[in-house]
Amino acid sequence: MARQAEAEWKGDLKGGSGRVKLGSGAYEGAYSFATRFENGKGANPEELIGAAHAGCFSMALANSLATAGFTPTSIHSNADVHLGKDDKGVLINLIELTVDAVVPNVDEATFQQHVEKTKVGCIISRALASVPTNVKAALKK
Repeated sequence: MARQAEAEWKGDLKGGSGRVKLGSGAYEGAYSFATRFENGKGANPEELIGAAHAGCFSMALANSLATAGFTPTSIHSNADVHLGKDDKGVLINLIELTVDAVVPNVDEATFQQHVEKTKVGCIISRALASVPTNVKAALKK
């Protein structure tokens, strides 16, 4: 199985612009230097990575819990993808996931064990293993 996405860029870095599109057609949008490195309106690759990570984490945590007999009512994950610089240039230097979950009949310790298991096991976490990732997960009632 392969999933597709595409991007096109026109012009130079600061003055140019581009479009990204998901192969499913579920999203298509503009991006630019301003949307990526300033506060311009539009998409950027880092927030698309964040959406993928949050979505994958929520699904993987739900699966881990349900497989253990704790079917979640809801899991909401938020990803903050941080940009920094090193001697090679700009890079993603931290991803922070904040997770709120409603899971009947699970205790805090068991829930956190599943969070830690998911942190290293979800597909996108594995793909981004070189990026430090912090997960703060709260069990809501």
